[in-house]
Formats: sequence, C-alpha cells, structure tokens
Amino acid sequence: MIQKGPAAPKDPTSKQKGFYILLDTIVEATERREGLPSQEIYLDGGRMINSAKIVGGIEDEQILSLLETSEGFKKLVTQIGVSVSSTQTENVGFVFHNYGKEDKYGGGTLIEMTCPCDGAEYILDFSKVQWSTQDDVVGRIAFTFEEPGMTAKVSVKLYVGEEYDIPEIQVDPPIDFTSKAYEEMIQRSLMNRGNNYRLKKVIEKAKKGEEVTIAYIGGSITQGAGAKPIHTNCYAARSFEAFKKLFGKGHEQQIHFIKAGVGGTSSELGMIRYERDVLREGTVQPDLVIIEFAVNDEGDETKGVCYESLALKCLKAPNEPAVILLFSVFATDWNLQERLGPIGQHYNLPMVSVLDAVVPQFNLERNKGGVLTKRQYFYDIFHPTNEGHQVMADCLTYLWEETDKAHLDEAIEICNQPYKGNTFTYVKRLDREDKVEGVRINPGSFSEIDDDLQCVEMDDHPYTTPEFPYNWKHSAQSGNESFKLSIESKSLVMVFKDSGSVDAGKALVYVDGKLVREAEPYLNGWTHCNPVIIYDEKEVARHEVEIKMAEGHEDKCFTILGFGYTMQ
Repeated sequence: MIQKGPAAPKDPTSKQKGFYILLDTIVEATERREGLPSQEIYLDGGRMINSAKIVGGIEDEQILSLLETSEGFKKLVTQIGVSVSSTQTENVGFVFHNYGKEDKYGGGTLIEMTCPCDGAEYILDFSKVQWSTQDDVVGRIAFTFEEPGMTAKVSVKLYVGEEYDIPEIQVDPPIDFTSKAYEEMIQRSLMNRGNNYRLKKVIEKAKKGEEVTIAYIGGSITQGAGAKPIHTNCYAARSFEAFKKLFGKGHEQQIHFIKAGVGGTSSELGMIRYERDVLREGTVQPDLVIIEFAVNDEGDETKGVCYESLALKCLKAPNEPAVILLFSVFATDWNLQERLGPIGQHYNLPMVSVLDAVVPQFNLERNKGGVLTKRQYFYDIFHPTNEGHQVMADCLTYLWEETDKAHLDEAIEICNQPYKGNTFTYVKRLDREDKVEGVRINPGSFSEIDDDLQCVEMDDHPYTTPEFPYNWKHSAQSGNESFKLSIESKSLVMVFKDSGSVDAGKALVYVDGKLVREAEPYLNGWTHCNPVIIYDEKEVARHEVEIKMAEGHEDKCFTILGFGYTMQ
C-alpha cells in the first residue's frame, strides 16, 4: 500500500514530546536496481530500538517494547519529524515502510513524502494514514535523490503521545581528535604487536618507492557502511591514505588499494571469494592484508576454522604478505576477539582491537577520560559514522607508526600446527565461469543466470560491483530438473543467494543420494551471499552432488552462486 504523505508544512508544535532515531546524520544516494538513487536505513531486527537508546536516550522498557512491532509503533508514535539539509539538491524524498507479514517488501504500508532541503522540520502525520492490515514491523526508512553520490544531513524524530515520558536529549560536545585522551584511547587498540618482520618489509618497500599493494577483506564495515561518501570516508580508504602519507615519501602513486568488504558475510565466504575479490584472479599479489571479520563470524559454521584458514591462505602466499587482524565492534560492546584473537596469538600476528579502544570510555564524562559517545561513533547498531571510521583508521595507523619505530624482528616460520583448524587453507572457487579438470556439471533446470545480486563498492569506487555473477538460477520457467555436480574433493561449500522475495523457494542438497542440507533463502530476508558446508571429510573422494527444488517449491526461484572445494 503506497501512499503519498502530506504537503509537509513546517512543524508548528516544537514542544511535542519526541525522541530522535537519526540526528545530524549524513546520508548518501546509492544507485538502485529499481527506483531512484537512495540511502536505506533499516529499522527491523532491533535496529530501531538500538537507535532509540543510543540516539534518543530512551531507557523506558515500555517504550522500547512498543518499537518491536508495527502495532506497538502505531500506539506509540503519532508523527514523524524529518529535517534535511543539502547544498546539492533542493528536495529529497522520504520513505517510511512497514514490512508485510506474508509479502515482506510488498505487503506493508509504504508512505512517501517530499522534504525541502532547507533544514526545517517537516511532519508526517500518522492520523491521516490508512494502514495496511498486513503490517508486521517497521522495516525501513529511506531518503531518495535525483542522482547517485548526492549527500545530505538528516534528522528523524519520532513524536509520541502525551502519556509517555521522554528525556531531554543531551548534545554531545565535538570530538577532539588532537587531545591526550584521544591519543590514549587509540593506544589501547594495540592488542598485539606481533612479529613485525613482514610488516616492516612492506613499510620499507613503500619508503623506497617500490610497488606496494594494501588489501582489506571483511564484512560491511570494510565495505564502508556508515561512511559518507562510502568510498572516501571508510576506515579502509582513510587508513590507506594515512599509510601513503607516512611512508610514500613522494611515491604515493606506487601504493595501491584493494577493498573487498561484503556486507553480512563471514570468513566462510571470504575464503572462497579471496581469489576474485582480492587477488583479482592472480593478477595481484598484495603485500599487506587486513582481515576484518570480528563482528561477522558468529555465522561461521566452523567457529574459527574458516577464519584461521583465510589467515593462512594469506600468510602462505608465495610473496609472503604481512597480515593484520582487525577487530571492529558493535554498539552492544561486542565482537568475537575472544574466539578469534587466540588464532592471531598462535601465529604472532599484529592485531588491532577497536573494542579495546572505544568501549572503556563510552560512559565516561569528557573530563574523566571520555572521548566520544556511542551516538558519535555508531551510525546504527552495527556500523560506524564517519567519525567512527576515522577512529578505526587511526587505530591501524598507530600500529603502523609503532612498527616503523621498532627494531626489525627475525623472520619466523608459520606454525604447522593449527590452533582451530586449517581445513580450508587451499580452498578453490568453482562457479559457472570456471573450467576444472575432472569436474562434471549438468545444470538441469538451474540454467538461467541471476543478475539481481548483492552488490558492493570495491576499492575506491563509488559504484557497486555484483558478487558471484557467474551463477546458476532456477525459476518457474526453467523446468524442474536437478542440478548435478560430480567432483573429487575433500570438502565442499555451497554459496547460494538469500532473498526477501516472495518468489524465493527452498532447495534440497543430496550427496551420494543422501539428503544433507535444506537451503532456505528467504530466512534472512535480504539479498546476500550465504555459504553452507555440504561435506567436510578426512580424505579426498569423488562425490555426486544433486540439488533440486523442494516439493511445493518447484515454481519458486533459487540461485546457486558458486562453490568452494578443497583437494588437500
């Protein structure tokens, strides 16, 4: 149900009770497959509750519980106030979208309103809205623009009934990036100096003007989520620029940048896409690799084996690159460094913990060691603001500076005994483009190619690149024959496409005639890459893999994005 909002007069009732879920937040238009360029702000899955806590200062459990459902939201919120400032465009569209109970994206209420970019607050009055009976949860708000790359500063305030008590918002003082307290905060991030032999060699190459390539691989934080513009203000770009400034010595053009972050994915996928996204099919050999999966790897089925395998894949490359483990943090003061940090200790790798830097000071006053607030650091529950990305970049820069000042360590051999496991160190990718001797594929009804894929901003590009474009798609039009793969391998990982579409269906995976997995792409509810282990055995053997649509799902869509397999 799409409705047009009112003409949006300026709000005459400035004393109404309300709280912010966005406050002076920078948004940036990204090109979309359909519709206008936009910036999406997702509010489901506890995101709006977290924003109410961090941005709005809400602690009342009754108010927070009402934000869990669309029904509760309608009881609580009477109006939404939206203010937009921009020098790049005169008007920006505002979208409010409830997700539907059955049809997630198409079944709920969707309201659109035009907001002039003059900084004034414009009101979306819910008393005039005809709500859909299919409303489930508040799914997202969005800002639409005329062209990709346009930015604006926005605030969104939820106005509530008089019966609710709302605290006055406390304005945060600006962050002093030059203060002693900030310097001490950054110093806490150095979790482990590690053996510096490889990293110092990279620094020396840069100082001599030799070619140096720095690569970053991780999840959405490495992709740059929360940074505006994403390709210049993300931590990866900022720390790369800092490296060039420190060690380029007039040879900055000799230092090259690779950014390979993919939102919502773990090292289980990272190890499979490494050859294409980082090594560029063998055309690039990075001298330094920063691995950032500390807030993504909860979904790793192996609980650390894939992460360790990815680190070893990098460490054992012929050119012996330096490897840094970077541990980012969620707004819940959480990451996986207790699980993954021992892997870095095992190989004596340099490690940087943003959690160790920022969390101890979040609740301190400025005159007692506080440097910045969660509201200043976090764009949402998962991702940093521009200021947060700057903090991450400064944490990495501090490691590089300290390494440069230290004496050169002796080179050490990579430990042959893994900490968690090294099963996937030599994992190889297999998709529609790859021709592998001894591998036989009959796609059956998985004969189409899906072009509605997860797309990410790679390197320093403002535009997006699709992940796993050489895939096999089943649809209602392609029939109902099984996909069959005959492969000799020790382990096999399948990557399939998650989707929030009502057309997405379940597939069944058989190995040597036995059902081993049910792949349900609609569970996560959004378009992204999902890896699952099909088998992991001690010896290499030939297996016959069959993938077919589940009964009752034959007329649905399912996309096999690719596979990862090992031979040793």
